[in-house]
Formats: sequence, C-alpha cells, structure tokens
Amino acid sequence: MQKLNPGDLAPRAGRYSVCDKNGRRMASVEMQQGDHLPPTQSSEYYYEFER
Repeated sequence: MQKLNPGDLAPRAGRYSVCDKNGRRMASVEMQQGDHLPPTQSSEYYYEFER
C-alpha cells in the first residue's frame, strides 16, 4: 500500500486510514480527490487508502 503523509493531496476520493508507525489503524477520514490530508496526532503517523 502507498503511504501518504499529512498535507499530501488525496489521489482519489474515498476513505483513508490513519496508521501508526507499526501499521496499526488508529482512525479514518473521508476525503475528496485533490484535498489535503489533515494533520495527525504524531509525526510518525501516515495515511493509507482504505476504500
């Protein structure tokens, strides 16, 4: 899976999971294509496209 960072543009519309450095899913957000992914609680967290 492609790891996306906070502030990156969402490559497609859908749900993105917030994952910790170990890959555990912490939360999810709904995004539209081209929107900036929101900040996370830790700089070690990243986003993955869910569906």
